[in-house]
Amino acid sequence: MKKNILILCTGNSCRSQIAEGWMRFYAKEKANVYSAGIETHGVNPKAIATMKEVGIDIGNHTSNHINEYKDIRFDYLITVCDHAKENCPYVPSEAKRFHHNFSDPSKKVGSEEEIKEAFAKTREEIRMYCENFVKNELT
Repeated sequence: MKKNILILCTGNSCRSQIAEGWMRFYAKEKANVYSAGIETHGVNPKAIATMKEVGIDIGNHTSNHINEYKDIRFDYLITVCDHAKENCPYVPSEAKRFHHNFSDPSKKVGSEEEIKEAFAKTREEIRMYCENFVKNELT
C-alpha cells in the first residue's frame, strides 16, 4: 500500500520543493508525496533550476498551504526547517514525524556563482536525506 508523505517548510518555495522532487524520484510507486508550507511563497526559480541540473523537473510544482491537505491521512510528516517545526499548526495525524534543518540557499548572499553553489549544496544534502529515508522507511 502506498504511503502518504508530507514535507513541510515555512513557505513551500525551496527546500520542501527540492525534497518533494527527490522523494518522488526515490520513492516512485511506494508513496504519494506532497509538500506544503505554513505560508505560501511560490516556487523559487532557483530551486527549479538546481533540480533541472540533475534531470528532475519541479517546474510544475505549486506552493501549497498545509491546510490544503487536512483531509489526507499522512503516514510520514517531514519538516525540513526549524521554523516550520516550531511554528507548524497542530496536524491531527498519527504520522511518524521526522525533522532535518537543511540550510536555506535562498538566504545566501553573494555572487550568482556562490548562490548557485549554495543551492547545489542544499540539493545534494536533501538528495542524500531522501535516498536514505526511502531505504530506511519505505522498504
